[in-house]
Amino acid sequence: MQSTVSASDYAEHGYLVVRNAFSRNEVEPLLAEATRICRGALGPLEGLEPVAERDTDEAVLRRYIACHVAHKISSRFRRLLHDERLVDVALELIGPNVKCVHSVLFIKSPGEPGNAWHQDEFFIPSRDRSITTAWIALDDVAVENGCLHVIPGSHRAGVLYPMRRHHNPDLDRAEEAYGFPYSREDGIAVELEAGSVVFFNGYLLHGSYPNRSESRFRRSVQFVYMSAESLLPWDQVMRGPTTRDYRDIIMVGGTDPYAYKGVEDISHAYLRKRGPTHADLAEAGEHLDWTR
Repeated sequence: MQSTVSASDYAEHGYLVVRNAFSRNEVEPLLAEATRICRGALGPLEGLEPVAERDTDEAVLRRYIACHVAHKISSRFRRLLHDERLVDVALELIGPNVKCVHSVLFIKSPGEPGNAWHQDEFFIPSRDRSITTAWIALDDVAVENGCLHVIPGSHRAGVLYPMRRHHNPDLDRAEEAYGFPYSREDGIAVELEAGSVVFFNGYLLHGSYPNRSESRFRRSVQFVYMSAESLLPWDQVMRGPTTRDYRDIIMVGGTDPYAYKGVEDISHAYLRKRGPTHADLAEAGEHLDWTR
């Protein structure tokens, strides 16, 4: 694998691009799996709409913007989160003991909105700032069809910036980070070839552009990794007491120091259209400034 920045630069910039980690031949089955999920071929799941035989794959894909916790319904995506090309980098960036705690399959069709500036640690809190997301491009992604954009170095302060309602139809979900000492001009587009991966720190400010192309999808899958030493005070909907330890996890490397607690099967996959997630709605009024 060849990266555009070295692993040592990850600490400086907050992200690492690994180009062509997966071949086109490896990506094709992942694209097919996304279609199978949306057609209900892997079984029922929350948010799935009835599919008629006459419905084209494109039409079915256009119904949704994401499938959350995709590894719970797809054994293919579950195997992918263990892939050594992801895990080896995660181990280098995080440490010798690493667990996967979340996954999302994004299905951003033409016309779908982007995502506002945010930090993953705001939503998935570790106790040691170890959250690292691996974002795998399943299509060629550019500004036109809604690639990621990041603010290099914005993780270094170790500050979680506040969130507020954005009321912007060009942006998905409901909230945006604000009050940070950077401008939009500080952000850079992360354009990738299908099969490339960007790893980014949980404190890195990032978002995505709307898909303004006429016919290009921007499908991707992301896995969230963190150190196994850290408790995870989270329940897939909102943050909890600092003593809570969410145990619906998958170990991908090393040993689990909390193995005596066992592993639970709590979360479930669900499809969603554009708009607020369950977590957004749960946090409204408690953690966000919704007065804007």
